[in-house]
Amino acid sequence: MSSVTRRHFIRMTGAGLLVAHSPLSLALGSTQSQKKLGVALLGLGNYSANLLAPALQHTEHCELRGIVTGTESKISQWQHEYGIQDSNVYTYDTMDEIANNKDIDVIYVVTPTGTHKDFAVKAANTGKHVWCEKPMAMDSDECQAIIDTCNKNGVTLSIGYRMQHEPNTRTFHHYLESMPYGKFKKVSSFAGYAGQGRDASNWRMQQHMGGGALYDMGVYAINSARFLTGKEPLSVTGSHPPQRFPNKFTEVDETTMFTMDFGDGLMADCGTSVVKEFNHFKAECQQGWYQLKPMQSYNGVTGTTSDGKKFEPIKGMQQTLQMDNDALAILTDRQPLVTGSEGLADIRIVNAIFRAAQTGKAVAV
Repeated sequence: MSSVTRRHFIRMTGAGLLVAHSPLSLALGSTQSQKKLGVALLGLGNYSANLLAPALQHTEHCELRGIVTGTESKISQWQHEYGIQDSNVYTYDTMDEIANNKDIDVIYVVTPTGTHKDFAVKAANTGKHVWCEKPMAMDSDECQAIIDTCNKNGVTLSIGYRMQHEPNTRTFHHYLESMPYGKFKKVSSFAGYAGQGRDASNWRMQQHMGGGALYDMGVYAINSARFLTGKEPLSVTGSHPPQRFPNKFTEVDETTMFTMDFGDGLMADCGTSVVKEFNHFKAECQQGWYQLKPMQSYNGVTGTTSDGKKFEPIKGMQQTLQMDNDALAILTDRQPLVTGSEGLADIRIVNAIFRAAQTGKAVAV
């Protein structure tokens, strides 16, 4: 790593500092440090249009160069707004041709969860690196298929958990090294938003597409509890409270409450909802506490501690940090912060929570 020591590198990743103008980027050398990876967004819905594409206007190690869409009527607007060349525009049926496009280095899968496996596998088979939005896929087998295909093709796979790149979240993850507030006594992790459901045609209301609270928002609660304790659950319990809108939520969960048992008496009290708003992580320890509130919002993530420390929200977009870090991982030939195994671990827990809610019994993970 030339001038960057391994210890310094680990400290930078722990603080979420692998971004523009970091010592690592300077250590890449004049030629490589100026290189930007070309990103093609696969799926041009709300998240791509309103968050990823704008965030890519501020990244220093990657840039938006291509699009892949199933809605051809969107193409002209995207080309006009972002100057995307005709040669870098693909449909779902023609995306295999990206294999021959030297402008594109990364395909970012940003489609409904139920389609992630097929698109991520197809993307990996083009020989391009794969970034896949969370949640990774519908079940463990689908996650493993993505991992195996990326490994077979020798491409990097990163899952879009932007919170693991967010500096305040990483600061609390870094607490695991010194445990400044003592051992964990109790953890709570909740992620949800208020609403009344959507039209039945919307994928978020369809089970086979990965709709519902637990897939959409629950992975934030699950991943935060795992990431910020450094522990893996031994078992889970789960339940679905009485529905507020039973006529709308006929296929998917409105709200799911669950616990994760990490062993040695440590329990994580968790919940997720798409009709009720809650948004926080809290670690109660032997000598105090610390929390993120809000914990998973696109902006405003704030950390506080029992002894009065406050970690203010970052300026700029979390997605910019995420994509620059993921690009740097490829440019420096290192493992990304959020690997496929991380996405797989969360989906295994999601599936176990559903089984626990159905049976009323604890389910081993």
